[in-house]
Amino acid sequence: MLTPELAAVKAQTLQVIDDLQAQAQLTDEHILVIGASSSEVVGKKIGSGGSLDAAALIVEAVLEARAKYGFHIAFQCCEHLNRALVVERETLQRFGLEEVVVVPVPTAGGAVASTAFRKLDRPAMVEKIAAHAGIDIGDTLIGMHLRHVAVPVRGTLREIGEAHVTMARTRPKLVGGARAVYIFEE
Repeated sequence: MLTPELAAVKAQTLQVIDDLQAQAQLTDEHILVIGASSSEVVGKKIGSGGSLDAAALIVEAVLEARAKYGFHIAFQCCEHLNRALVVERETLQRFGLEEVVVVPVPTAGGAVASTAFRKLDRPAMVEKIAAHAGIDIGDTLIGMHLRHVAVPVRGTLREIGEAHVTMARTRPKLVGGARAVYIFEE
């Protein structure tokens, strides 16, 4: 039986994704990276008490949002797998990612990544990615998997469960000097 606090995790995750989507406008040409500590969501120190219930709710929400918006997803593993990522095989192929071999489990990969690995249609593992946007639930440090330049996104929620939430979208680098123009006008 889920507690009311835990039951709210799915709705909170969906709200955070909707807030990000409003600013990032992700499509099937984009990857959203999710880093999540289920331990932090349930009020414990990161890596100390993973919750498969919280993980299932987060993954379920992300998959629903993917179906709604069409973006690709990557779930970041914990530090025991060097922050490798779980993606769909289609994502691996479409974005030319390099596959690595490992199966995430709750004690090496984390509850969220291991749940995602079991829930995705054709899961594959990659070591690195350059995602277009990201959601960090519980201070899992997703920055290494974002493209340059990351732009903070502020949503209506600052927490999922008891975990701090940080979001970012990315934009192309602005290059040039004093005479550079960044908007094309005919």
